[in-house]
Amino acid sequence: MMIDLPVVSKRDIRKLSPDELKAFMVEHGEKPFRAKQVSEWLWKNTAGTFEEMNNISLATRELLARHFVINGVTVQNHQLSNDGTIKSAFRLYDGNIVEGVLIPHDTRMTACISSQVGCSLTCKFCATGYMDRKRNLDAAEIYDQVVRIREQCESQYGTPLTNIVYMGMGEPLLNYANVVKSIERITAPDGLNMAPRRITVSTAGIAKMIKKLADDGVKANLALSLHAPNDTKRNEIMPINEANSLASLKEALQHYHQVTGRKVTYEYIVFESFNDTLQDAEELFQISKWIPCKVNLIEYNPIENADYINTADDKLTAFHKYLADRGVQTNIRRSRGKDIDAACGQLAVKQKPEETAA
Repeated sequence: MMIDLPVVSKRDIRKLSPDELKAFMVEHGEKPFRAKQVSEWLWKNTAGTFEEMNNISLATRELLARHFVINGVTVQNHQLSNDGTIKSAFRLYDGNIVEGVLIPHDTRMTACISSQVGCSLTCKFCATGYMDRKRNLDAAEIYDQVVRIREQCESQYGTPLTNIVYMGMGEPLLNYANVVKSIERITAPDGLNMAPRRITVSTAGIAKMIKKLADDGVKANLALSLHAPNDTKRNEIMPINEANSLASLKEALQHYHQVTGRKVTYEYIVFESFNDTLQDAEELFQISKWIPCKVNLIEYNPIENADYINTADDKLTAFHKYLADRGVQTNIRRSRGKDIDAACGQLAVKQKPEETAA
């Protein structure tokens, strides 16, 4: 009689800590230094298969393949914008899709990456906010997005990737552990060895997690998606504000600056007839006094589910002048990739996830 044995799923080898990998090697009769070799192949050399590890014996590679998998991220498709921006749909091992963007600029090449499949925060102006949150990405999946975008950068433009922003799909601070681990791997000498000052984590504003970023000594910059200068308006467009008021964010940001010494960036989308008056600019000026900061004024990019529109150029100019005249470091960020729905707030997977192979 035939008996159906249960299928034992293999663990993703990149979920092992260095000590766990070393212990596995020793347990199976391998030299401890093999663990470091394997780790370098996985992270520094970004190997997608065990077969690529050509300075490791065939027997050892077969041992790894019997026990582990490498759940790599692949580019399912990509689009090239008229302005050179590249948006990619990344397929995860379980068939889910997230999006990431390469944003070219004269002085920098930036990868905008996702931290969750979907999002739970329901910000009214953001396309991702109208998707359900399906799951968090693990650290390796976040890391792989950077690797794939770096490859696109070098292939398309012949230049290295310079910056990373956690501003894609999802709220990074609701996937805290994996985001922090991905930053550690991205900045590690045996990882991508990128400078922490080139990495920015953007949050819709979760006060206790902003404090935790500081207390844990996470080496990255912080951006707050502010988008409104008072609680009444912020509650209207960002429901997260109801549990994380501007007063609580002020306390958290002041703690962050006290511990890290770093300034914060306020991201502020300027909406027509909502937050674009000089009174709004004055309220934002008062917020700018909390800690050293800079302000990015961002063009709004329309989405299907929302009726907001971008403010007029003369209002945007006046708003910028009001802050700049008062000594606030203020930049106007023009949209990139709008024609392929790759601009700020437009990321939303339109195709259905593929079924995982049986």
